[in-house]
Amino acid sequence: MIIENLAEFASKKFGQNFLKDDTVLHKIIQAMPKDDLRVAEIGPGLGDLTKELLGVRNVTAFEVDKRLCEHLATEFKESIHNGNFELRCGDVLERWESGTLLDEPYHLVANLPYYIATNIILKAFKDEHCQSILVMVQKEVAVKFSAKPLQKEFSSLSVLAQSVGEATLCFEVPPEAFVPAPNVTSAVLLIEKNQSQDDEKFEAFLKIAFAQPRKKLSKNLSTAFSKDIVNALFSQLELDSNLRPHEAETSIYHHIYNELKDKLDGKQQSKQRKRSKSREKNSQQ
Repeated sequence: MIIENLAEFASKKFGQNFLKDDTVLHKIIQAMPKDDLRVAEIGPGLGDLTKELLGVRNVTAFEVDKRLCEHLATEFKESIHNGNFELRCGDVLERWESGTLLDEPYHLVANLPYYIATNIILKAFKDEHCQSILVMVQKEVAVKFSAKPLQKEFSSLSVLAQSVGEATLCFEVPPEAFVPAPNVTSAVLLIEKNQSQDDEKFEAFLKIAFAQPRKKLSKNLSTAFSKDIVNALFSQLELDSNLRPHEAETSIYHHIYNELKDKLDGKQQSKQRKRSKSREKNSQQ
């Protein structure tokens, strides 16, 4: 399969921006954990990162674009024959419905399409076989996952990342490193896991806590829980009533959640989802 024009070949449907900068590719390899676990690569594209990965690990790649599956099957025919490379064509999210991407411990390394990056990372948080996540994402997303308390970017994604391990924004990547060049700056994000996070009620709780990031945390929580209960809990934990969501440590969120989770019923979650959809709709108008 001969591809003459990468910019024209790239699919907008699948959010394809092919990473072609050798320096960036080498920096990704250098940032990988130092062991011999298998690598899962999502969206290998033309295989530039795949080629580098195969120099140091065995790789299982997941590609949804049938055109690229054809290209990769030809490009890595020898590695497939030798058992170093496994290519799975189809939607990676369908594979994750089984609970795990691979039936063995692995590291996720990928240049992720922007439109699905956050969803992929959250799936990996839940996967007990996933030991680390090293991914190229939009810089804004990397900042949210790696932010620390008291930083204005600290969000529900930051709390989730700190709940499973340690998140680090490794380095930024300019648009010209890709073909076609995206309209945003990218960044490589590393999340080293020490446990998994598979509590959907905790995620729902965090959406409530950070619903309006610049308002008081107690006020956000009072939209789903009794104000008296929230105030009593803040008093019990000796928390400032003026505390904003980005000012609370991750451990505080777990303490509050453990006290309130039995009161977080389906009706409250449904009500919060409707509010979130309404805000998203208004922001798009």
